[in-house]
Amino acid sequence: MNGSSFMMEGIRVKYLFLLSTSLTIATPALAQEDFDLAQDNEQAQVAGTRRVPDEAITVVASGSAQPISQTGQSISVIGAAEIAAVQGPDLARVLERLPGVSLARSGPLGSQTSLFVRGANSQQVVVTLDGVRLADVAAPSGGFDLGTLMTGGIDKIELLRGSNSVVWGSDAIGGVLALSSAQINGVRAGIEYGANDTLTADATLGTSGNGYGLTVSGGNVRSDGISAYAPGTEADGFRQWHGSLRGYASLTDSLSLVAVARYADSRVDFDGFPPPLYSFADTPEYQTTRQGSGRVGLDYDSESVTLKLGAAYSDTRRDYFDDAASTAPNFATSGRSWRADFSGKANLAEAVTLNFGADSEWTRFSTSFDPENDARLSSAHLLLGYHANGLHLSAGLRVDDHDRFGTHWTFGANGSVELAEDLRLRASYGEGFKAPTLYQLYGFGGNVALKPETSRAYEAGLEFGDRNRRHLAVTLFRRDSRNLIDYVWPAGYFNTGRSRAEGIELEGGIALTDQLRARAAFSHLKATDRVTGNDLPRRPRDLASAGLDWQTPLAGLKLGADLRFAGDSFDDRGNFTRLESYGLLTLRASLPLGDRFELYGRVENVTDTAYQTVAGYGTYGRSAFVGIRAKW
Repeated sequence: MNGSSFMMEGIRVKYLFLLSTSLTIATPALAQEDFDLAQDNEQAQVAGTRRVPDEAITVVASGSAQPISQTGQSISVIGAAEIAAVQGPDLARVLERLPGVSLARSGPLGSQTSLFVRGANSQQVVVTLDGVRLADVAAPSGGFDLGTLMTGGIDKIELLRGSNSVVWGSDAIGGVLALSSAQINGVRAGIEYGANDTLTADATLGTSGNGYGLTVSGGNVRSDGISAYAPGTEADGFRQWHGSLRGYASLTDSLSLVAVARYADSRVDFDGFPPPLYSFADTPEYQTTRQGSGRVGLDYDSESVTLKLGAAYSDTRRDYFDDAASTAPNFATSGRSWRADFSGKANLAEAVTLNFGADSEWTRFSTSFDPENDARLSSAHLLLGYHANGLHLSAGLRVDDHDRFGTHWTFGANGSVELAEDLRLRASYGEGFKAPTLYQLYGFGGNVALKPETSRAYEAGLEFGDRNRRHLAVTLFRRDSRNLIDYVWPAGYFNTGRSRAEGIELEGGIALTDQLRARAAFSHLKATDRVTGNDLPRRPRDLASAGLDWQTPLAGLKLGADLRFAGDSFDDRGNFTRLESYGLLTLRASLPLGDRFELYGRVENVTDTAYQTVAGYGTYGRSAFVGIRAKW
């Protein structure tokens, strides 16, 4: 190998390391009724003969809207009021309130952030925004970087924990995270400033009338950040601007044209090799990410059947720079997907429903070192449901055809039975699969003979009430995964991995008084590599979350506290590097200023605890923020 080839190979290995590590890392409070920035958050939706709030409606179970009480799966829904109460642009701070969830971030805000649901790999969770699947198809293991998605403009979060590939297809081994942007009639805006010279500004404008609605959101986040390298003192900054659109127009009483779109442009600094240690040292290395996505479709809704037909697009482009003065990246990736989808729900009889769908996805990727390659995945599914007299049963089948590995079948079933008023027993069995990524097929070490990763997940639980009132739930779960794709140095990618994740989740919430509400969640997880017997990295065995919200008698002043605990875990597959347990306390406050304005603030990590979610990467100490929101 000559000097030039050796240098190029070194660059390849360096950026492959950045890409691969970037996507291996990642209890709702009761909804607050005052200063509801979503405006429609408290509106009721009709489900059968019972009216339920928006936070009790989900689409992740079947692909169609239904009450959570009609499914046997573990699903959490967070509404706009809770997102606003948590405060700030960091989506991770909202998600980590949910049971069975852990996140890992390699540095400051905007750095690679990965989500682990019940111990599944971060790439084994489907992420959607307004029905559009978000994933970086050019990344070695696929998945979505949550560090590039801020809370601005997001009004609803749904998380299904457990395998559900019957409805969602590839990647739904660990679960499904579905995000919905705002739909409002009016204007809302906010600005926040705080630690590390962090400034966040967001605005959402919406209008609606007889048969139409259009909402546009936009925002900007910038921060000096902290050192990505934990021992360092120089700051690694972050900036992002983002915009989104969501609209509909009624063509007839039953037929509507719908459209959504999002674009985000981000830049985050990172520490190279070796990293700088001191504040006077420049940090010339950085990464830019440009993400665009959208969907246009037709929705048909009648008493007996609902239909959806659409076309979606998603594109992610990343550039890595070794020199701040450079105009050309040292390494670049490009991944995009096109998806045509058709789905619906038919009421076959008084208590019998049929959900169905078909879709076809075309993906394409390239990098600075890898030529353009593509793949096609086409699917169809059926889900039969029975809902009557407190008994809810669903079972379905899916077939996927991939132009590389062939055909794969998936089965799933779940049920819920009402034992007494507000008390139900639920259980589910779900199969999941994850198709090999384009990089695993064609990139460095690619193997076109790869098979899809597969899983079988089981759970059973007892649940009282719902998250909008009194609530108590206990769930036992287990998931076995096979044919996991690993890189075997130096040969390449192979189906060699097997894992098991099992544990228990506890979750509860109650109004202690008319002014004081409490919530708590606890998860115990054992996620192991069944080949080596080691714990899977960055999956704490114990996770706990608790919070109090108090509506004081003083002019509408609200005070809140959130406590987050994560137990010990390991940072590596060999279990040589331990990540110590930690606890974080956040204090929050908000004060309405008339009918249209609200002043708020918070202190994160009140005790200035030193901790890491990824070994060697920095985390924030005590940090204070203040902001103001308005609506009209």
